[in-house]
Amino acid sequence: MNKSELIDAIAESSGLTKADAGRALDGLVSAVTGALSKGDSVTLVGFGTFAVKERAERIGRNPQTGREITIKAAKVPSFKAGSTLKSSVQ
Repeated sequence: MNKSELIDAIAESSGLTKADAGRALDGLVSAVTGALSKGDSVTLVGFGTFAVKERAERIGRNPQTGREITIKAAKVPSFKAGSTLKSSVQ
């Protein structure tokens, strides 16, 4: 499902117009992005939790040369599915 298909599904299930559903989706993405950039997490009970995790510095390999390289530590976004989402997929 791509973004326009998701907007169509939101509009159909909520009774919103496609334009309003698009703005609602953009607002959700913006709010989650803003919270994660501040280091906060976003929990949607039953759906899941968006959070920021620390990835430690590690050693990797350059696939072209085979030389070892150091991959810097980084903060990465993560998502952990909630119980309701997990059970609906199984």
